[in-house]
Amino acid sequence: MTACTGVPEGIDPVEDFQLNRYLGKWYEIARLDHSFERGLSHVTAEYSLREDGRVRVINRGYSAETGEWDEAEGKALFVGDQNVGHLKVSFFGPFYGSYVIFELDDDYQYAMVAGPDRSYLWLLARSPQVDSKLRQWFLARADELGFDTGKILFVEQKNPPVPESS
Repeated sequence: MTACTGVPEGIDPVEDFQLNRYLGKWYEIARLDHSFERGLSHVTAEYSLREDGRVRVINRGYSAETGEWDEAEGKALFVGDQNVGHLKVSFFGPFYGSYVIFELDDDYQYAMVAGPDRSYLWLLARSPQVDSKLRQWFLARADELGFDTGKILFVEQKNPPVPESS
């Protein structure tokens, strides 16, 4: 069970992490693709506090194939100390996956996140567009850490379809 909430070898979660600064909306700029996100564009993740002290996670993305927005709600908990950027996230009952924030801008404007191994990687930002310098740094850093940069997909964030009213 710990394999799903572990940290990839050689990758360290950020320390001095402040959850209250991380809460809010993040845009997915790039990812290593997985079945649960395949075909989705305009992907966002929104984090907020739940009444029970856990973190509410709402992931949204647009499927051009179906012409609809997909949304999943999950919950996150810290794996250890609350000042370390290592959480576990669940969208499916008792099954948790690792969420390892290993690069984080001082102003909490962008973050690099891994899963339990090197097949999971995301670049998140507070705005839907980032400059080419950040994209290049992300690719270089991911390559340096052993991620398969040839499989990284940059997520379409321009001109989002009008979301359905919720």
